[in-house]
Amino acid sequence: MAHAPIAPRRERREPGEVFGSGFTLFADMLLVGLLTSLACLPVVTAPAAFAAASATLRQAAGNGAQVRAGTYGAHLRAHLSARSTALGLVPPLLALVVLIDAALMRAALPGAAVMVPALALLILGATVVALRAAALEAPHVLSAREALLRSAANPRGSLLLAGAVILSALLAWSIPLLIPLLPGPLAFAATVVDLRSPADAQEN
Repeated sequence: MAHAPIAPRRERREPGEVFGSGFTLFADMLLVGLLTSLACLPVVTAPAAFAAASATLRQAAGNGAQVRAGTYGAHLRAHLSARSTALGLVPPLLALVVLIDAALMRAALPGAAVMVPALALLILGATVVALRAAALEAPHVLSAREALLRSAANPRGSLLLAGAVILSALLAWSIPLLIPLLPGPLAFAATVVDLRSPADAQEN
């Protein structure tokens, strides 16, 4: 009895595909999300944690290897520094702005109708730039200037990343149990946007 021929495993990526077929997207994002959440617990380690998440996903995109906790830990140790710790003070400041924005929404103060959307846009823009800074490849990683330049040079990617941030915020608000997993998709979105950015295309 003749057996049906087995289709060969696809080795090449489709046009526009960043991650290969062997990249177990869902499981890897879950693992990266949990590891990043754990690494963010001291708060000041958040920039290094997201930079490690992006570096881990970038490495997986390059060689197709499955994400492992040891790989993430190595990237986290490489990105931990006095500079990244100092940048870790930014998330608490953003949280303070969020609290001020929420207080203005509940108060009937003059100018609140203008300040609320302005602060919301400021928070969204700062979050997008921070994610893009964390997703940069060395030696530009965690460079706010480079992240701003790339955000301006690739507005479509920045808008897509802003959409990911808004969706994550809605999921965190509606399903709080998902909060520990959300850093994974955010780091994934920032990494994909950076890999497809015009700056990378010009350098390559």
